Amino acid sequence: MLRSIAVAGLGLAVLAHATLAHDKHSPNQPPDKAKPHQHAQGFVFHDENGNRKRDPGEKGIPGIKVSNGREIVITNADGKYETHVSDDTIVFVIKPRGWMTPLNRDKLPQFYYIHKPAGSPSQKFEGVKPTGPLPESIDFPLMPQVEPDQFKALLFGDTQPRNVQEVEYMAHDIIEQVVAEKAHGASIGVTLGDIVFDDLSVFQPHNQAIALIGIPWYNVLGNHDINLDAPNDSMSDETFESIYGPNYYSFDYGSVHFLVLDDVAWQGATETARGFYKGGLGKDQMEFIRNDLALIPKEQLVVLMMHIPLVDVEDRQELYRLIEERPFTLSMSAHTHFLKHHFITKEDGWMGPEPHHHIVNVTVCGSWWRGAPDELGIPHATMSDGGPNGYSIISFDGTKYDLEFRAARRPADHQMNIYLPQEITVADAMTTTMVVNVFNGSQRSKVRMRILPDGPWKDMERVEGMDPYYVDMKKLEAGPTPVGGTTLPFPSMTDHLWRILLPPTLPVGTHMIEVETTDMDNKVYTDRESIRVVALPSPTMTRPALPGRTVNPAFPSRRP
Repeated sequence: MLRSIAVAGLGLAVLAHATLAHDKHSPNQPPDKAKPHQHAQGFVFHDENGNRKRDPGEKGIPGIKVSNGREIVITNADGKYETHVSDDTIVFVIKPRGWMTPLNRDKLPQFYYIHKPAGSPSQKFEGVKPTGPLPESIDFPLMPQVEPDQFKALLFGDTQPRNVQEVEYMAHDIIEQVVAEKAHGASIGVTLGDIVFDDLSVFQPHNQAIALIGIPWYNVLGNHDINLDAPNDSMSDETFESIYGPNYYSFDYGSVHFLVLDDVAWQGATETARGFYKGGLGKDQMEFIRNDLALIPKEQLVVLMMHIPLVDVEDRQELYRLIEERPFTLSMSAHTHFLKHHFITKEDGWMGPEPHHHIVNVTVCGSWWRGAPDELGIPHATMSDGGPNGYSIISFDGTKYDLEFRAARRPADHQMNIYLPQEITVADAMTTTMVVNVFNGSQRSKVRMRILPDGPWKDMERVEGMDPYYVDMKKLEAGPTPVGGTTLPFPSMTDHLWRILLPPTLPVGTHMIEVETTDMDNKVYTDRESIRVVALPSPTMTRPALPGRTVNPAFPSRRP
């Protein structure tokens, strides 16, 4: 006998060809996945008592969008929907503004129903258990909530613990700070992929730690979140789906429409080659995106969230065509373990009237929880661009947004490192360069400096290069007295460095230098650093050179 089940959302106006939720990147799928062959139906309803069941008198909600991963249908006047499914489909509600889906104990939104009668195939990490026959009615409860135009979201990139010990690093390094600041007033949070580091059994302790923040938490699939023993891309998300639901989906919060994308395309191992991944979306996901955007007003801000940066996605040109005529779009990713702002133009095939802003977010794990441990035993985890590990707070106001960088266990004003020698001679002043790493800097940032108390402001030059502190750390690792901990990755080139020659006429004495940066959202941050200028030594004296400093080179992201 068929059963009725209430889960967490779905309509009768079919807007695309029927499909399944799971053949996202691979064109060659098993026959049973090629064509949906059943009809799912149910109601999206106002769950007045919050028990997640449709009780007598609880009304259906009209006009709510529901998807099977490609087509989108809309509930009728009674809140009823119908859609097509195969034996490997996830049906999900697209959360509308002013309504919320239930959350589980780990604050994960429950907005989907998985239909896999036979369950997931046998793999190293468990997937979906057999779901049995298709229910007679798949009902999605929604509860009303207030969602203003102005709200905040937390962005975590690559939390990526490889074990429970590294979950504890994250808890002490990041989550305690976020909880102490009451989640910065954020309404929702998202992890932009690489939730864990290949060991998918770490999903559970990771989710428990994130849940301490206390807000609904969405998740993006990363290349370290897949079943690496899967023979193809279609089977690579089984464990992820069993915990988080569909590998791509969308939802509204406030005045913003969010599209959560899976851009990790997996090619399983063969007898002669190891498995590998690349950046890609695939035809079915692209069809979902097309249908989804067709229902979004052109004047609404659309935010696309993915793991691999958009500029590295093979089929991004098709996505560009779908979003480039919209006046308000933003996309964000993680993956690289350094922070970068891309402003995509026609050089990459973008044909929109204005450059598209793509944020490669700071990572929670920094450089994969590597580096010398600090006084709490937590690796400093400095990213390869010289920036500290941390997270972002994004604020929305209608179609406007701004991004705030936060370093792990650091105050809000820790936004840069200043690289200077401790001491120079009078003669050295005219050839001494000061370098500043503005962690969240971009080509739209402005940076200037002055000598306090009343020296004139001088603009600094933005350059691309390697962070000098990070280079010093790598030298320290290779030297005769290396610091402890796991060695850091090689430094990366970064474009958020600024430099300037010191004034050539600095007199003998100790001077305080002030640096001011103004970001693309007109937020201003300042920092200061001192330098000592000494007279030229006598011909019979030599003075050893003193290294640059602002922080201990073993702990560049931990201010003393």
